Amino acid sequence: MPSKHPSTPKPWDAEPIIEWLLTEGPSAADVDHLVAQLGERLLASGAPVWRLRLSMRTLHPLIAATSSVWERDRDTIEQIESTHGLEARSGYIGSPMQTISETGAPLRIRLMDPLPDDAHIVLHELKEMGGTDYFGLPTRFSDISRAIMIFVTDVEHGFSDADIAHFSRIAAVTAPVVAAFNARRVSEAIADAYLGPRTGRRVLNGQITRGNIETMTAAIVVSDIRDWTGLNSRIGSADALELANRYFETVAEAIEVNGGEILKFLGDGVLAVFPSADDEQGSGRECIRALAAGREALQNARDSGLDDYVQFGIGMHYGEVLYGNIGSKTRLDFTVLGQAVNIASRIEGLCGKLDRPILFSEEFARRLSGSSVLVAEEVLKGQDTQSKVFTAT
Repeated sequence: MPSKHPSTPKPWDAEPIIEWLLTEGPSAADVDHLVAQLGERLLASGAPVWRLRLSMRTLHPLIAATSSVWERDRDTIEQIESTHGLEARSGYIGSPMQTISETGAPLRIRLMDPLPDDAHIVLHELKEMGGTDYFGLPTRFSDISRAIMIFVTDVEHGFSDADIAHFSRIAAVTAPVVAAFNARRVSEAIADAYLGPRTGRRVLNGQITRGNIETMTAAIVVSDIRDWTGLNSRIGSADALELANRYFETVAEAIEVNGGEILKFLGDGVLAVFPSADDEQGSGRECIRALAAGREALQNARDSGLDDYVQFGIGMHYGEVLYGNIGSKTRLDFTVLGQAVNIASRIEGLCGKLDRPILFSEEFARRLSGSSVLVAEEVLKGQDTQSKVFTAT
């Protein structure tokens, strides 16, 4: 149970807090830091606050809402992430958060009074922890983005009318500050989901001009489902799409766990890179990580039973690529180009013909710590001479 706030708190002034929010709030590192500083400033001003929570809806492929929770007697901010579908969960159904969200109106619940048996469990928990008054109110900062601020006290007589008025003003001023943080968070989420972490950060940092290209040395990985057209005709498009998503998830997880980045989903295929870090030049670690990702993807497909339905090949090459913005004046694409990408793609195309799930070039094989097996010598499309094609032992 938290240590009690003085039972007869003195009047406090919200103006210094509002001034701080307007002048220094936007420079906070993130929402968690903003909430932490706001909680401490409320406490220092004499505000009878024990617990402060800021919850926001967000645009993210995995997360529906985030919350930052400050408590007077805790040193760290509690971070809560709610995945999509939260509206159907018991933690949300019938909760004060649902009421505030659906009504768009403030909600005050005096926890010192007896709670009805059907009151949401969160209210019983706060009361059990010593809470005496609960005040939550919505803040809207765009047509689709909104937040909820919740103030809880443990003073004997709860909040005063002046407290409620101060909190309402503070919440209104906090809204535009939080909007800026939320916009950045949404931008990062979209950039990560559609471009990948490395590429997404480059775009957000302003590298968005057509022709903004750099040379990058990397292990290039191309994967593709075999007989995708036939699979669609045998089981139908809806079932084929479900299998494709399982395949993408299997390959993507293996690539990301091993330090690679997916640049594109190409129809039923994947293009990924494992860039050479400065400390990896000459070490071959990017190729070792790429091969580990390929093996892991195949093993995960076997473990999950995906390979009973979907067969896929993985082609790998090591070389220099052009990495950056290409396209028209109004439609750009952030990608990699170059002969190295073409070679990886051509090698992947041999997986079915040579009946091998993983194949790679001689340049790739040279950088591996383990031994490789020469599978064939092939004239790749676009080349005049034969290229050695390897697989791992």
